[in-house]
Amino acid sequence: MTSFGEILRRHRRQRHLSLRNLQRKIQFDYSYISQIERGARRPTLQFAQACEDALDTGGILVDTYRQDQTGDATMRRRSLLHAMGALAATPAAESLAELEALRHGLAAATGYSEWAQVVADYGHDFYVASPAQLVEQLRGDLTVLQHQLAAAPADRTLLRAAGSLSVVMTMALSATGQNTMARRWWRTARTHADQSGCTDTRVWVRNWEVVNGTYERRPIREILDRADEATAIAGDRACVGHAGVLAGRAQALAVAGQTESALKAVQATAAMTDRMPAEAMRDTASMFGWPEVRLRHTESYVYTHLGHTQQALAAQDRALELYPADLGRERAQMLMHRASCLIQDGHIGDGLRYAADVLDALPQSDHNALLYEVATAVVTQVPEQDLRRVEVVELRQRLAELPSG
Repeated sequence: MTSFGEILRRHRRQRHLSLRNLQRKIQFDYSYISQIERGARRPTLQFAQACEDALDTGGILVDTYRQDQTGDATMRRRSLLHAMGALAATPAAESLAELEALRHGLAAATGYSEWAQVVADYGHDFYVASPAQLVEQLRGDLTVLQHQLAAAPADRTLLRAAGSLSVVMTMALSATGQNTMARRWWRTARTHADQSGCTDTRVWVRNWEVVNGTYERRPIREILDRADEATAIAGDRACVGHAGVLAGRAQALAVAGQTESALKAVQATAAMTDRMPAEAMRDTASMFGWPEVRLRHTESYVYTHLGHTQQALAAQDRALELYPADLGRERAQMLMHRASCLIQDGHIGDGLRYAADVLDALPQSDHNALLYEVATAVVTQVPEQDLRRVEVVELRQRLAELPSG
């Protein structure tokens, strides 16, 4: 089939136009026109229409452009179907990957992609599924996504999905204490998000890396550098990722004992929350939402670490009014802040018993490394002369071994 570039060259020469003559008619650089005629670059619809208007080919150029686009879509579907078929037919394929390959193969046959919905589903599953369940499910989806990206490496929808799902994988690994592996997945998440060119995705990925940084015990300077990077990408954009970055910055500064800077960061988080789209504020049970309870949790974290216990308790009271039932693990983390406040206010026994009660009230399946990291911070508030108390010894014993699953 004759290419768009060949047809363009033929009609240009029929009208005795040089590349520079055509450049003056269509306002596209002559070197760009030459590359398209040689097949070195691909035309855009705007370019095809401009050439059509200048050369009056009776619609041939625009029709050829559209035929090329249809052919590209067909070839892409064939590549995806081939990749999915090969994956599903592999004897060693994981059962989940095999099922997902078949399902996504059916979608590819019609040119339909549901990766945005898959990502949204994981945004909710993160709060209700165990880390082990998430890793197992993600293994299947990411295997399929890997094959689709191999067939269409520049597909921005696939790249956004890869960046977002890598965050969920990272958070699941972090929740089981696998911080070294998590660090590798953070790099993967950032790389795919950046390649997608989607600002919201790029900021959202870094948001969770910053927020989770203190739980993973990453260097404060490293966390703050990542926050600066995300802020530069976001600019003045009011989005969930930007609010999360500001919250994570406030937490890191509080852990570092930089009181004034931490308080300013909390104020910035509150100001960003005021600008948040209504849809994000209503989303109370997803990684993609920014409801008021996330601001209050941030305030609880920061004020507790700074020793501002009255402000921390007020933030906790408000958060307890807002926490959805599905977010039991996150609620338990915040209640550990309350235990720390009790100890800081001199109620050492009460604080230690409160922490133990929080652990007892939460189903064992919901215990994870992030919760235990916050619970460990409770013990660090106990004065040295009280470290031999029975409550301290028992709590330390409970936190000595990370929960499985």
